[in-house]
Amino acid sequence: MATVLLLAFFLLLTSGITYFGYRVYSRPGRVQERLADVGTINVLGEPKPEGEGELLVRVIHHLGAAVPVSPSEVSESRRYLIAGGFRTDRAVSVFYGIKVISCVVLLVGAFFLHLFTGNPMLRVLVLAFAAYIGWQFPRMVLEHMIKRRQERLRLSLPDALDLMVVCVEAGLGLDQAFVSVTRELQETHREISAEFGLVNLEMRAGKRRADALHNLAERTGEDEVHKLVAILIQADRFGTSISESLRTHADFLRIRRRQQAEERAGKVGVKLVFPIFFCILPAMLIVTAGPGILQIVKYLFPMMKQFSV
Repeated sequence: MATVLLLAFFLLLTSGITYFGYRVYSRPGRVQERLADVGTINVLGEPKPEGEGELLVRVIHHLGAAVPVSPSEVSESRRYLIAGGFRTDRAVSVFYGIKVISCVVLLVGAFFLHLFTGNPMLRVLVLAFAAYIGWQFPRMVLEHMIKRRQERLRLSLPDALDLMVVCVEAGLGLDQAFVSVTRELQETHREISAEFGLVNLEMRAGKRRADALHNLAERTGEDEVHKLVAILIQADRFGTSISESLRTHADFLRIRRRQQAEERAGKVGVKLVFPIFFCILPAMLIVTAGPGILQIVKYLFPMMKQFSV
């Protein structure tokens, strides 16, 4: 059994080293190709698909398409994938294919692990727990990616709003302001540029501006984007100054970010209590009180033994 585990570990390590060497050393020209080819980025700010991993994606797609899933669960998964930035038609099937592969990998690992346990009930529990974790792990990774993307959207909103204020005050309409922001922020803030690009495409397709903005808020799931959409819809409905509303909201976002940073800084003292108490304080006690305790043990205990006699 130990030989099989060592062989599997050796094959896994060899595959990882081979793949890393192929990606980094054997194909160094890919970086120059991506930097030189400006046309590889489309209007949504997403890279065009390349043919290198197309076979693997196709296999995972067919594997995920064979998974029996209810329409409500597919709709919920599609909503999560869109919030994470995955908008292709086969994103859902690829996602379920990854879940199947993760489940199988953990089941195989649990199968090798449960051979060392003699309790049959424990074996069943280990296999069931491995299958559950393998099925839920891609979902947890996706939720983490959604949170990271929402944070990037939240941090890029003030810059986008400032640019929109400049465009509106220069005489452009709100639709042309979205186009300008999409074009100018394509390299620095790709997420907000992609979302504004989708808003522009929906309005060009004939959808009302309010509906396109509502779709923006629903796609991202970010509270600050919801507030921005509400401000834009109210300004458009009541005829108020869009530039003043955007400038005020951008200032509010920066003030709130500074307040959140101050709040985190204020919590540092409380959060450091447990690391100091359990990690630093014992070491300090050993360094400061250790020599005195050794002297007490060396001289006091023999004296106590003499008194007891």
